[in-house]
Amino acid sequence: MNKLKNLRNCRPNFKIGSKELGTGLFIIAGPCAVESREQIMESAKIISEAGADMLRGGAFKPRTSIHSFQGLGEKGLKFLKEAGLKYGLPVVSEITSAEQIKTAEKYLDAFQIGARNVQNYELLKAVGKSKKPVLFKNGLGTTTEEWLNAAEYIASGGNHKIILVQRGIRTFEDSTRFTLDISSVPVIKSRVNLPVFIDPSHAAGSSKLVPPLAIAGIAAGADGILVEVHPSPEKAMSDQKQQLNGREFTLLAEKLRKTHKFIEAYKLH
Repeated sequence: MNKLKNLRNCRPNFKIGSKELGTGLFIIAGPCAVESREQIMESAKIISEAGADMLRGGAFKPRTSIHSFQGLGEKGLKFLKEAGLKYGLPVVSEITSAEQIKTAEKYLDAFQIGARNVQNYELLKAVGKSKKPVLFKNGLGTTTEEWLNAAEYIASGGNHKIILVQRGIRTFEDSTRFTLDISSVPVIKSRVNLPVFIDPSHAAGSSKLVPPLAIAGIAAGADGILVEVHPSPEKAMSDQKQQLNGREFTLLAEKLRKTHKFIEAYKLH
């Protein structure tokens, strides 16, 4: 029996906004969390001017501590959508329960399923019934096989617009927040025909480490990147250390495009 029979029917040639995946490097950027209308507007301006393709921002924030900022909820989604419309960017945000789908669908162009919900099968089956693209991250301790089997839950519901996002795994190494499993990019591409992105921000835990990890991921064959960008990272209400400022992101975007162009020109994959 083919355990991934539905996932194998998925193809990477779907659009988010006006851009079709697989036709060039796809860059998604924005703050960890939507903190205010002004903050997300400024973030959208920064990433738009740098040539990003999509705006991200968390409205529902699953945090390790109940005392940490939990997001603005639907108000955050409204601010995110407004910023996206103003700067011509499709928007994505994480949902954490099936009950949030109906509300989130009104504002989002794509859903994000985070590491903590990679095996929340009821949520995966629910987004599988949606027509929205899904950015699906690996879990902190899931194997690639477990991750793909979890994605099969989404595909089995009829939603084949799936982007797998490698965000790092927990290992014994503690010099970074997580260990970015770059090897999963070519491994997945040998198994299924899905777009694979990387999230260097959560793997690194430090803004200084984000650029080299991002470039390494693209060099390994990733189709896109999901990176955290904040107008003033030192004032961020979550994940201060790993968010890039505007200047840092603009420089990174330029380097990523050059790396992707080189990889494509020499057909290294």
